Amino acid sequence: MARRREKATANRASQHSRSPSSFRFWFGLPTLLILALSFVIALVRWTNDNPIGLAHHVGSYVNWDARREKVKSAFVTSWDEYCANAWGSDIYHPVSGKGSQMSPNGLGWIIIDSLDTIMLMNLTDRLVEPRKWLQRSLNYDQDQDVNTFETTIRMLGGLLSAHYLSTKLPDVSSRRDPVYLAKAVEVANRLLPAYESGSGIPYASVHLSKAKGLPSHADGGSSSTAEAGTLQLEMKYLSYITGNDTYWWKAERVMEVLHGNHATDGLVPIFVNPESGKFTSREIRLGSRGDSYYEYLVKQYLQTSGQEPIYLEMWQEALDGITKHLITTTKHSGLKFVAELPQGIGEPLSPKMDHLVCFLPGLIALGATQGHPLSKARRWPSWNSKKDEQIQLARDLMKTCWGMYAVTKTGLAPEIAWFHADEEDLRPAPGDRPLKRARNSLAAWRKDYIVKPLDAHNLQRPETVESLFVMWRITEDPLYREWGWKIFNAFEKHTKLSEKQGYTSVNDVNAIPPPHRDNMESFWLAETLKYLYLLFSPGDFISLTEVVFNTEAHIFPILDNVKWRTGWHKG
Repeated sequence: MARRREKATANRASQHSRSPSSFRFWFGLPTLLILALSFVIALVRWTNDNPIGLAHHVGSYVNWDARREKVKSAFVTSWDEYCANAWGSDIYHPVSGKGSQMSPNGLGWIIIDSLDTIMLMNLTDRLVEPRKWLQRSLNYDQDQDVNTFETTIRMLGGLLSAHYLSTKLPDVSSRRDPVYLAKAVEVANRLLPAYESGSGIPYASVHLSKAKGLPSHADGGSSSTAEAGTLQLEMKYLSYITGNDTYWWKAERVMEVLHGNHATDGLVPIFVNPESGKFTSREIRLGSRGDSYYEYLVKQYLQTSGQEPIYLEMWQEALDGITKHLITTTKHSGLKFVAELPQGIGEPLSPKMDHLVCFLPGLIALGATQGHPLSKARRWPSWNSKKDEQIQLARDLMKTCWGMYAVTKTGLAPEIAWFHADEEDLRPAPGDRPLKRARNSLAAWRKDYIVKPLDAHNLQRPETVESLFVMWRITEDPLYREWGWKIFNAFEKHTKLSEKQGYTSVNDVNAIPPPHRDNMESFWLAETLKYLYLLFSPGDFISLTEVVFNTEAHIFPILDNVKWRTGWHKG
């Protein structure tokens, strides 16, 4: 009995000794649940405020071939609806299902601009009718003046690219393929009178049938610097394949004249007089009328396999100038952006950045590695800390371009973005001062981006996805593919009309649904969808070390054993 009482006492004592622990457990459980819930809420808030995204961390598990097929399907829909509703027209209005012309008999604007995309996507059955149309219907002997630059990059560039790819991609070749080069020579000869100015700077336009160059009707007759400096890849390649050096020297003369102005720090004003060859303004920007001049510095160097180092030197000088005079930061998030200089170097910056400027991140990376993957380029003896700084700048600007999409209601970028920036950061030469550090906060980004009503339209432009493609190929960072996929989905959601109408530009990226503009730009087919398709393609498909893209995304080979050399020297 005593033993039983002792055992019972011991059991009670044991129960009493455990009770504080049990109490602490049951009392602590709600606390743990509250902490866990707080963590989940914080994680959700962080995720929602994270503009970078997380999906790229599992990029190796994504079916990129399936995504590429989605892009191909978008092209097929766009192309087929154009063919059904506006075949042979230069302009397609997908909402009304009609076409219109830019000349009495049409210039093949959409057809020629789309040829090499059709080839890349191996849509061989859709090449038959375009080849017939080129042979039977395209005639440049028309009473029409055309823009020298646009006709060069789209028509001459498109024909030359089709010629090249028809020899490189056997599945798209045909006995009718000589028509590409024949028409390229024809249109180039129609453009030559544009170069017959007092200085050799081409006139803004040329009359096709009268064979006469025409100065601009605006801007005091000046030509755009970007337009004058963005003809060289096309004309040089044509000389290379025909043996006719006329095209080469006409285009090269332009570069000599532009350089002869001795622009400060390599930054060129946006207008030049075709008679005198002198700049007619002080305004400097990398958006419209300035952009592709810089693009073709890098690409001329690459096109001739590094045999013309003068253009790389000009690019390095210009990039240093861009870094010193144009790169500044936003007020709330410290994002780097490319400002403008409306009154020239030494004057205040304007916090405005065209979507057109988004070619720049990819170009900076391309210039640093010459198209090679960064992992390889960093092993070169010539690699240095300055090249690393250039790659970081490319990454920073790529993020800002992505931000143009991330901050809007549709996920589509406006034509122009403005930025909140401190007055101090808009003083001249921001590169001489320490810049803010960036914050990856969507809330902060939204405070910094300004989309004005007149700038809120989206024209299906390619510049951001162009840079995403180049950045992916060079850095091999899957983040850029994921951003491209999000952009493509925004196009799918907000610009696709139906399977029987195709895709359209929109008027307001901050309206749901966005109002339609009833226009499909030819560069939607020539550039935007092409770069997205390549972004989701294997890394060795159309290698950046084997080809160079013109400013309309037309593809030319990198040339070996060029018999012509640069005919001028830096003074």
